[in-house]
Amino acid sequence: MTTVALADDHHLIRNAIQELINRFEGFKVIFEVSDGQQLIDQVLNNHIPDIALIDINMPELNGYQTTEYLNKHFPQIKTLALSVEDSDEAIIKMLKCGAKGYILKDTDTHNFRTALEMVRDNGYYHSDLVSNSLLKNLHKIKTPRKKPKILFHAREQEFLELACTDLTYKEIAEKMCLSPRTIDGYRENLFIKFEIKSRVGLAVYAIKNSLV
Repeated sequence: MTTVALADDHHLIRNAIQELINRFEGFKVIFEVSDGQQLIDQVLNNHIPDIALIDINMPELNGYQTTEYLNKHFPQIKTLALSVEDSDEAIIKMLKCGAKGYILKDTDTHNFRTALEMVRDNGYYHSDLVSNSLLKNLHKIKTPRKKPKILFHAREQEFLELACTDLTYKEIAEKMCLSPRTIDGYRENLFIKFEIKSRVGLAVYAIKNSLV
């Protein structure tokens, strides 16, 4: 059973989200609070959830402060931002504080459940909203960056460039005239070299470091 904690200063919203999560198979809300300080107090009392859903605008400690504290002192808790704010600034700031994903409160039930499952299984949830914000933020960086000193095989470089497109892994394999298993090998090798865990992370790293 994956345990969830919920921090939001709107009582009705907390109740609705709690009831929804408890209907998802394999998930259970173990406590819900109205601000970040109450969430931290519960965690310090050894009520440690697997996932913490955290609103941004809360009294006492806001979502940024709460997420930063949990990321520093309880890194085993996967924090997921749940907010009405869809600005790039808010999204990037929460991610920098340690949030593993960012979803809006008006998201549909299917995507909400997907977010919880991906955070549970993969440790992160990078929606299109998050990906677009990351890419736009990278485009604002005007100072040149040195390419990291990482050795590539020619085919790995080719795979990396294709991975930064909208082609599926199967389509990449066909384009490179390789088997899907070989493509999986290139992907895993690059994940290890870059110390990342997702295709989105791979693309962001490649763009940020001028590798493509």
